Amino acid sequence: MSKKKNIEKDPSLEGFETALTKSEQFIEDNQKTLTYVALGALIIVSLYLSFQKFIIEPKESEANENMFVAEQYFARDSFNLALNGDGNYFGFIDISSDFKMTKSANLAKYYTGICYLQLGEYEEAISHLKKFSTSDIMISAVATGAIGDAYCELGEFSSAISYYEKAANNNPNSFASPIYLSKAGQLHEEEGNYKKALRLYEIIKADYPKSQEGRNIEKMIARAKLQLEK
Repeated sequence: MSKKKNIEKDPSLEGFETALTKSEQFIEDNQKTLTYVALGALIIVSLYLSFQKFIIEPKESEANENMFVAEQYFARDSFNLALNGDGNYFGFIDISSDFKMTKSANLAKYYTGICYLQLGEYEEAISHLKKFSTSDIMISAVATGAIGDAYCELGEFSSAISYYEKAANNNPNSFASPIYLSKAGQLHEEEGNYKKALRLYEIIKADYPKSQEGRNIEKMIARAKLQLEK
């Protein structure tokens, strides 16, 4: 006599099968919509790739050609020509406005700001440098520090200190950080905040002793301490 076996179905398997059935039903019910969505995504990708190839890449190439000439003028301290061009090639101002969405246009904002800083047009320098963005640690620090320089020239010391400290601390490094910590410290001294100046000088001494600023930091520390004792 044979024994009848009771085989129980795994509840988790039943749930999986139910979910699968629902998914199949959803696809069947919405097949046309899903087809349109997939087709739309494909069209968007195709348009993006075409835009990059036929619009952005040619613009980038033309912008690079103009940037090369402008950078040559910049290297020779011919800041007006670097900014405004020479009649044959665009300067940084036109590159940033006429070649939008290119890497060169973004970099041109940095150069434009530095040129204005060198020409003593500090408000313009601040305006253009604030529009510039980069993931490069060194250039980012220099651009931020340059905003601090412009504020310093305008006599707006609190804003200058803020940007110097930002330049020093956002991505600490042995090149830029001691420079901007030192500048911030000296402005703190100008404003009579010797305790704050001393704190920055001691950071230079502890973290960047081999930098140029670090080699002279003992004198600055002594000067700040002397003022605190008065």
